[in-house]
Amino acid sequence: MTKQILIIGGYGNFGKFISKILAQEDSLQITIAGRSLEKAQKLATDLTPAAKHSVKSAALDIDQDFEDALKSIAPDIVIHTSGPFQSRDYNVAQACIKIGCHYIDLADGRNFVENITTLDKDAKEKNVLIISGASSVPCLTSALIDHYKPLFQNLNEAHYAITTAQKTSRGLATTAAILGYAGHPFTTLINGEFKTIYGWQNLHAHNFKKLGKRLLGNCDIPDLGLFPARYPDLKTLRFYAGIEIPLIHLTLWMFSGLVRIGLIKHLEKLAAPLLKVAGLFDIFGTANSAFYMKLVGTDNANHPKEITFDLTALSGDGPYIPCMPAILMAKKLANNTLKETGAHPCVGFISRDEYLSALAPLDISWEEEIK
Repeated sequence: MTKQILIIGGYGNFGKFISKILAQEDSLQITIAGRSLEKAQKLATDLTPAAKHSVKSAALDIDQDFEDALKSIAPDIVIHTSGPFQSRDYNVAQACIKIGCHYIDLADGRNFVENITTLDKDAKEKNVLIISGASSVPCLTSALIDHYKPLFQNLNEAHYAITTAQKTSRGLATTAAILGYAGHPFTTLINGEFKTIYGWQNLHAHNFKKLGKRLLGNCDIPDLGLFPARYPDLKTLRFYAGIEIPLIHLTLWMFSGLVRIGLIKHLEKLAAPLLKVAGLFDIFGTANSAFYMKLVGTDNANHPKEITFDLTALSGDGPYIPCMPAILMAKKLANNTLKETGAHPCVGFISRDEYLSALAPLDISWEEEIK
């Protein structure tokens, strides 16, 4: 039986890729929705010739009469891609629970993903699955740790980072999310204690395999709240992010310092003009991005053990990585291979090998080093 799937923000940076892939599934008929009916209709028209079923479109504003609109569309599954989730509430997920459909979002907001479990009781009563954080973090990162953890007796440290490509689509919502925590305090686990650090501070460089050195800074993600409980042996948990062009990264680092000392209050309000300025530097950048994770601990003989995983995305394929969990989760729900209900962060639902297999058709490669 064909399942109806609604993709909110389906013509956006992430939504467009998700729509394209899921339109090719026999078990799914998709509806592309957003505030602009014109954009939704255009993408639906573009995708229909290669789609298994005709692609629908709808005008939809999640902040205005959303529940009524959702009832009229009557989807079986909703994928929510419209951030920034740091400033969102759970109205979309709650509306999905009320009408009895599954829900998946691409949230990277720490509190948003952590607290999705507050909807668990209501979701179970309606026999639906509510998934938050179906993205690189915490889905890919937890899948990697789950895969390698059996090789450790004690997993003491996890250090990882993402560096973005200059010549890829940059969404306003993603930019606003990044600026929203730049210079603001948050906690992470360091040497067995939760310590306060600041967004985009701790400027340093990392030598990414195949790409060379890129600048990095502190980044707030759901993992920092979720993983200490999931992996109780951890004593240190550090995540960083970086921008390819050093001047842009240094500018953001400088702005984060001004936020930290109180000279700027709301950096995210500058997202639109800063995004335009950043685009002027495309000529100096590439379409290449990367991720690395280093796990440190002891093996079953109590000897030091270190595992490093490196992933490199070329040809502008990096932004597709955070789309994969939503695609995989939707397929599982459509094919009835997921029996879980309730509300959960997206950890433990997708294995490392499932994730990497989905990336294989893209210009993305990976390697691991075990010491």
